[in-house]
Amino acid sequence: MAERRAFAQKISRTVAAEVRKQIAGQYGGSPQLFKNLNAGTLTSNTVPLTEAVEPVDFEEYLITHPPIVESGPLRDLIEFPPDDIEVIYTPRECRTVVQAIPEEGDTDPHVRDCVRSYTEDWAIVNRKYHKLGTGFNPNSLDKQKERQKGLPKQVFEADELPDSSGYQDDQDDLKRRSMSIDDTPRGSWACSIFDLKNSLPDSLLPHLLDRAPNEEIDRHNEDQRKTNRHRELFALHPALDEEDPIERHCVPDVPKEHFGQRLLVKCLSLKFEIEIEPIFASLALYDVKEKKKISENFFFDLNSEQTKAMLRPHIQTAAISTLARSAIFSITYPSQDVFLVIKLEKVLQQGDIGECAEPYMVFKESDANKNKEKLEKLRSQSEQFCQRLGRYRMPFAWTAIHLMNIVNSAGSLERDTELEMSLSERKGSWSERRNSSIMGRRSLERTTSGDESCSLTGFRPATLTITNFFKQEGDRLSDEDLYKFLADMRRPSSVLRRLRPITAQLKLDISPAPENPHYCLTPDLLQVKPYPDSRVRPTRDILEFPARDVYVPNTTYRNLLYVNPQSLNFANRQGSARNITVKVQFMNGEDPNNAMQVIFGKSSCADFYKEAYTSVVYHNRSPDFHDEIKIKLPASLSDHHHILFTFYHVSCQQKQNTLLETPVGYTWIPMLQNGRLRTGHFCLPVSLEKPPQSYSVLSPDVPLPGMKWVDNHRGVFNVEVVAVSTIHTQDQYLDKFFALVHALDEHMFPVRIGDMRIMENNLETELKSSIAALNSSQLEPVVRFLHLLLDKLVLLVVRPPVIAGQIVNLGQSSFEVMAAIVNRLHKYLDTSQDMHGRNSLLSSYIHYVFRLPSTDPNSPSPGPGGLGGSVHYATMARSAVRPASLNLNRSRSLSNSNPDISGTPTSPDDEVRAIIGSKGLDRSNSWVHTMGCKSAPWGSSPGSAPETMQAMERCGNRMSSHTESASFLQTLTGRLPTKKLFHEELALQWVVSSGSVREGALQQAWFFFELMVKSIIHHLYFAERLESPRKNRFPERFMDDITALVSTIAGDIVSRFQKDLELVERLNTSLAFFLNDLLSVMDRGFVFTLIKAYWKQVSTKVYALQNPTLESLRLDFLRIVCSHEHYVTLNLPCSLLTPPASPSPSVSSATSQSSGFSTHVQDQKIANMFELSVPFREQHFMAGLVLSELSVILDPDNEGMFGLHKKVVSVVHNLLSSHDSDPRYADSEVKARVAMLYLPLIGIVMETLPQLHDFTESLNQWGRSGGVQGTTVCSNGDDAEAEGNNMINQTVAMAIAGTTTTSPMSRPSSFLLNSQANRQHGSFSAESSRSLLICLLWVLKNADELVLQKWFTDLSVSQLNRLLDLLYLCVSCFEYKGKKAFERMNSLTFKKSKDMKAKLEEAILGSIGARQEMVRRSRGQLERSPSGSAFGSQENLRWRKDMTHWRQNSERLDKTRAELEHEALIDGNLATEANLIILDTLEIIVQTVSVTESKESILGGVLKVLLHSMACNQSALYLQHCFATQRALVSKFPELLFEEETEQCADLCLRLLRSCSSSISTIRAHASASLYLLMRQNFEIGNNFARVKMQVTMSLSSLVGTSQNFNEEFLRRSLKTILTYAEEDLELRETTFPDQVQDLVFNLHMILSDTVKMKEHQEDPEMLIDLMYRYCTKLMNVQENQF
Repeated sequence: MAERRAFAQKISRTVAAEVRKQIAGQYGGSPQLFKNLNAGTLTSNTVPLTEAVEPVDFEEYLITHPPIVESGPLRDLIEFPPDDIEVIYTPRECRTVVQAIPEEGDTDPHVRDCVRSYTEDWAIVNRKYHKLGTGFNPNSLDKQKERQKGLPKQVFEADELPDSSGYQDDQDDLKRRSMSIDDTPRGSWACSIFDLKNSLPDSLLPHLLDRAPNEEIDRHNEDQRKTNRHRELFALHPALDEEDPIERHCVPDVPKEHFGQRLLVKCLSLKFEIEIEPIFASLALYDVKEKKKISENFFFDLNSEQTKAMLRPHIQTAAISTLARSAIFSITYPSQDVFLVIKLEKVLQQGDIGECAEPYMVFKESDANKNKEKLEKLRSQSEQFCQRLGRYRMPFAWTAIHLMNIVNSAGSLERDTELEMSLSERKGSWSERRNSSIMGRRSLERTTSGDESCSLTGFRPATLTITNFFKQEGDRLSDEDLYKFLADMRRPSSVLRRLRPITAQLKLDISPAPENPHYCLTPDLLQVKPYPDSRVRPTRDILEFPARDVYVPNTTYRNLLYVNPQSLNFANRQGSARNITVKVQFMNGEDPNNAMQVIFGKSSCADFYKEAYTSVVYHNRSPDFHDEIKIKLPASLSDHHHILFTFYHVSCQQKQNTLLETPVGYTWIPMLQNGRLRTGHFCLPVSLEKPPQSYSVLSPDVPLPGMKWVDNHRGVFNVEVVAVSTIHTQDQYLDKFFALVHALDEHMFPVRIGDMRIMENNLETELKSSIAALNSSQLEPVVRFLHLLLDKLVLLVVRPPVIAGQIVNLGQSSFEVMAAIVNRLHKYLDTSQDMHGRNSLLSSYIHYVFRLPSTDPNSPSPGPGGLGGSVHYATMARSAVRPASLNLNRSRSLSNSNPDISGTPTSPDDEVRAIIGSKGLDRSNSWVHTMGCKSAPWGSSPGSAPETMQAMERCGNRMSSHTESASFLQTLTGRLPTKKLFHEELALQWVVSSGSVREGALQQAWFFFELMVKSIIHHLYFAERLESPRKNRFPERFMDDITALVSTIAGDIVSRFQKDLELVERLNTSLAFFLNDLLSVMDRGFVFTLIKAYWKQVSTKVYALQNPTLESLRLDFLRIVCSHEHYVTLNLPCSLLTPPASPSPSVSSATSQSSGFSTHVQDQKIANMFELSVPFREQHFMAGLVLSELSVILDPDNEGMFGLHKKVVSVVHNLLSSHDSDPRYADSEVKARVAMLYLPLIGIVMETLPQLHDFTESLNQWGRSGGVQGTTVCSNGDDAEAEGNNMINQTVAMAIAGTTTTSPMSRPSSFLLNSQANRQHGSFSAESSRSLLICLLWVLKNADELVLQKWFTDLSVSQLNRLLDLLYLCVSCFEYKGKKAFERMNSLTFKKSKDMKAKLEEAILGSIGARQEMVRRSRGQLERSPSGSAFGSQENLRWRKDMTHWRQNSERLDKTRAELEHEALIDGNLATEANLIILDTLEIIVQTVSVTESKESILGGVLKVLLHSMACNQSALYLQHCFATQRALVSKFPELLFEEETEQCADLCLRLLRSCSSSISTIRAHASASLYLLMRQNFEIGNNFARVKMQVTMSLSSLVGTSQNFNEEFLRRSLKTILTYAEEDLELRETTFPDQVQDLVFNLHMILSDTVKMKEHQEDPEMLIDLMYRYCTKLMNVQENQF
């Protein structure tokens, strides 16, 4: 293959120049024919296509050219709709029935901000028509089927024929068929005529013989052709095979609470051998590998009512939330190491665990009667313990389930599964229990590998019965011990197997959790929707403690604390302390009454308690604990909140004078330390006596005077405190930042942060350092508080705080830290990015959360308030308007961001005047009015590129940090005039940034661009300026900043694309989306100049380097910018270039100064419309860019761009197919306007004709043996080679050898260039050529016919001939393949070597580098390149068959019958519509000839295209229109056929006869009519029709002799029809014509019968010779008669 490729390249190189010369010779002009078409008349200065022209001033144009039409679809083309952009506030979906908010109300400002951040509505900017842009083109692969419903079925003869499996079968079949037609012996002439006379004619065409003027016939034909046409051409054309189109920007996901994979566990029953006391159970998940408990506890009990009654004195009425028996666990990181651990507890009693568990191991349920007394005794003992010790628990037993075993065994079984975790008969043993799970694991190892396989979503529900529990060992209660046991359980020789189990039966159901479970409670006990009835037993949502960090922003209020006492060491404590429990209380003061009711209850009890007790290990002075105490934290904490631990000795025996519980120690943890929540591991000393007054503000580590401590104040109590809170960040840097921002809010000094006291005078430095220090914070809390953090940074930019009476500018610091945070997110969370490299967390922040501070729809005025608003923010505009009482302290008027700048503002007096004159102090309106004020630039900074110089000069130095007097601010409190606008400040900071900050911003440019756009839209919306004229929406300095920004970024793209392609791809698409967005809100002419600036920078470099990568980047840019939903409007489709249309008043005369246009000007205008002239490119700026790119890249001299052909063609294809399906352009008049933007495409495609793929080679001719009547053998319109075995196409080989391959029946020689072998071989792939041609047909179909006709009139003969050659090629390109071809293609296996071919091709074209491939692979995107840039989108070489037009056929091999039918149906409709468009165009060309009369020489070309279309597979519908056109053509120019184009006449006779023998009656009827009229017209010229007679006779013999599937019966009917016409033709009845016709028909019929006979008697040589002799004499007679 590689050799052939090299060979082809050699050909094209050596011959290219000659080919061009030749074409130039043939067409009588230079090869740049169309580019320089009317160069003589074009006096205006020309701009080469490689450069952008100066765009039209869009807004100015609209003002100076008021629309001519008042309303209607054309009027809508002129301007964007008024409701184009809307800002919507949508309430966020709340999972729970009531919203989670703190009960105490908003006391603390930080809590208030957090809650606001979790409850406020989403602020969404909606571009209402966005879905009509090309990114959402409904003609894409997935949606096209919908649009193709209800298509009529086109009838093709090729589909009606019987399937021919091979030549021989055909022969036999033919014999059989011809014998059965009519068994009359056919020896005689009379007999033959008898056959003919008895045939039935087809129906005659009405009015065929009427004399009517040509115009009327044409009009009638046109009406017939134009009825019931398919409106949308692209709905019939298979969509381009693209992955996600680069211009599609998907709406990010709504931020919501994170859940892992969810598992529903239902606890059904728990039964022991004996039932003597209540048993309490808990479930939790543990990850052995991470050594981490990964869920909170779920407490449940399955005790009977009477057993529960034993505890009555201790239990208040049970809250329904504590009666849950089912729970939903969430697992973010499922793995093979996750266990579900079940722990059991019972009421504390005398004796250690072993003694208490003994009865459960000894007694059997079956022996209940035998042991009745013993059981009674045990029961009464239990009752006593319950009475006395009911509030204390002791550990009892535990077991664990290996979760993945269950999931996998369940998955592999057929129905809902029941898994017994051990055998219940006899003494169930651990080993038996292991077997079932080992089996499960083995099957698992076969099917999975690694953690990614651990999915919990799809397994079948399983019911588990667990029959063995292990008794708890009093000295092995810690989590460490548990992990050892669990790890041991997975080993075959488990230690646990040797333990004596407690037999019991616990039944659980495990299943994937349903999508929306009913009756569910959150971990905070809120009801989750739907919750139809509060009395139903709930399911509990169990909080996950993920094994590793989860990066999801907080979206709901949650504030929980988990206290886990771990161990206590009282070995060195004097006195009796053995049965130890710890009482835990959450206090908000030191009085015992200050214990808060915030501790969650466990099971069958109240919701909340004031205290919780840990379970007791009997007679152990150093117990381990395994309790988890869950606390609902108050929203705002003070210094007095603390956790108090009181240690008690519980006396289990009832003796006189002994208390039930004796306090033996105290310790505590203050909740706040320096204002921050304290969490983590603590090893606390324990005091022997009650702590003294005011202890709570100190830590117990502090040696308080006069206190006695256990073990000399050493730490003896280990406890862990974990917070799950969306209020407390638990990160020191974030805490400090938020605290400082709130200090500004409260304006109370000094501020205590950590162990620092910050005075007002050093607040500024602290604030800046805390902003910078945000980079040091942990990523996980940064992500959790992302929304609030970004909101606060925005606020600091927009409202610089006033510190010590001075405004402090924090724009630069905020911008820097934002860039850093955004980059960290991208770097570490690279999995959550879309194809443009946008991090999903950030894009959803911008889309849903971000808003301008205090533009809340609920707040009455945009003054202070709203987003953490406070009157202590200065809200100064960057404008020259400042309040009169402002004292300007000149010494500090430097910009804070740019220390090089100095200068003085305007004098205070001017400002006083200005402010008095404006409404600057009216709070509700002020920021609307002062927006337009522009400050004088204060100096200049070095620009980064020459073009940006001016812009930079104007924008470099405007960050004022004027010293303001505090007194002024006090007087103005609450009435600050206006504030900085975020987008202005952002643009400014970005422009003046440098070094690593600028680099950081560039890396994630999309983020800042999108923030800017949303800020702009919000500002316009709230200032009610979305209606205002675009020219005065923004101050000039902002426009300068944008110009400078775009210019420098374009500079980066151009200078860095070779070094850092991945960054540049992202930057390029970000910039394009930004400009696309700006087109919706800014001055559009201004945005065009930005596009031009980008263009200019890229052009300069592209043509210096000739680098296709850069050109490819520009195509991406262009495609994104042009995907704007109002792309057509942006191109001014109704602009002045349009010529007057006849019926409506002339556009030009209506708007021009004088309506008298000279014809020269008129012609010039026509030429301008069809060429990429400067006027065209100025008026239709974006379309001009698209078509210029197309023209330049397809230019044969531009060899470096060869690889971009497909890409540039798909840009145009995509635009046109989007317009085609756009409901706004459904009206034909509107479509004509849209098509006008693409008229130069016709010239461009004519230019590329020599390079287009030659579709005419690839089709079998009708007469050539091998295929079923012209159905292509080749699978996809590529060269007719079987799967590429013969390397070089036969035709090409012959041509190279200097010989030609023509057979008498081959199609007419194809277009001029085709006959020479020196075509640039295959310079376009079939796929690109077909895309280009469908675009051409769309333009021809939808353009205004008058305009086309005018242009055709101006074209030279050679140009018109070239257009005809193009149409000829279109006929072959869109020829119907036939159902059989589809079936054949389906049976071939195309996919076999596709991937290798793709790789090989990329290697040949040298596009994708190893680094690039590695990058893509690491991003999981090797299959599609994110930008579709130069790599991955190369032209497909010709041998890559599966990539041509029918690529979809090879995607999935065996298609259903229905799919094949559907494909054939679409292809049939496409072929019909394409050919009808070609026919329409031919008609226009013929009319042009009628008008000018100087170009009759091109009629031969018209006829050639017509004949070629008849020779192809055509539908009955097309053929009847085709024959009508052919009849009209012959009647208008009779001498054409009979005197000039005699070969064509022969061809026509053959085609007509061929159609006369068609199996479809309508085709026969029209063909017979055409043939009859042909004879008649020939007769009328010279009183006989010898020429037609001769041609018809010869055609018949060759037709019958060579065609296999010939059916004489059909032809006989047609001959009968011709006879009937002759009989009915009154006009010529008196002439010799009817007799001549009858003679001819009889002769033809005789020849027909003889030829058929000869075929029958092929095996009988004597008979055959006899017949041949008779046949020849007959032929001679006919010819003698005719001459």
